[in-house]
Amino acid sequence: MLSNEALVPFLKQRKNIKNEVSLEEWAVRVDLAACYRLVAHFRMTDWIYNHISARIPGDHAHYLINPFGLLYEEISASNLVKVDVHGHLAEDVPLDVNPAAFVIHGAIHAARPDIGCVLHTHTSAGVAVAAQEHGLLPLSQHAFKVLGRVSYHDFEGIALDLDEQQRLVRDVGQQDVLILRNHGLLTMGRDVSRAFELMFYLERACQIQIAALSGGSKMTYPSAEVCERTSAQFANDHSFVQGRDWQALLRLLDRIDPSYKE
Repeated sequence: MLSNEALVPFLKQRKNIKNEVSLEEWAVRVDLAACYRLVAHFRMTDWIYNHISARIPGDHAHYLINPFGLLYEEISASNLVKVDVHGHLAEDVPLDVNPAAFVIHGAIHAARPDIGCVLHTHTSAGVAVAAQEHGLLPLSQHAFKVLGRVSYHDFEGIALDLDEQQRLVRDVGQQDVLILRNHGLLTMGRDVSRAFELMFYLERACQIQIAALSGGSKMTYPSAEVCERTSAQFANDHSFVQGRDWQALLRLLDRIDPSYKE
């Protein structure tokens, strides 16, 4: 990794990459950088750790990810780096990436060509629910956005062992939400906005669950019929598919700090 003295001028020079990539790749870079900033805004970061990755359009062998050492607030479209599913940098830059990213992100991108973005967090509420034997419960409307889409993967230590990839892929199956036991949360989507939508709902559901259980009172649970109906209602809600929510979030970022687009 570059020293602080060398990093700043390098990142300024790096902004020229917009002229070196396709319009489609640049659009994904902007969305992915926006996602990093939104995860920071909603306080779901873990310092410089964790990762959000997005596949290069038309290229199933490479994806974009954060360079190791930058805070999420520092991520922009131009400083994301291109890697292959094995974690090798696909461009000649004096940056590196966290090796823990590849066991999880590389495995999913290689196994699931339908997935364009993978988002992973270690929030307090997320890890707390991941540590509960019963997992995510049908306690809130937020939970129904994701309940029928959740799978679980047992904790095996820090994700550095390539042998874990086959078990991770097995446990994910065809779902797009994964709770990593004693570890954290992971969501997937065919594009960045969908992965973020699922993570926002999942995180809120976990926060509500921890708050509700901490009160010590007996919980009320909707009937099976209501659970099924609510999940179906969310499945038929196309407002996010139409881009309304995502565009509103981008306007939020533009008001706060539009440098994510640089």
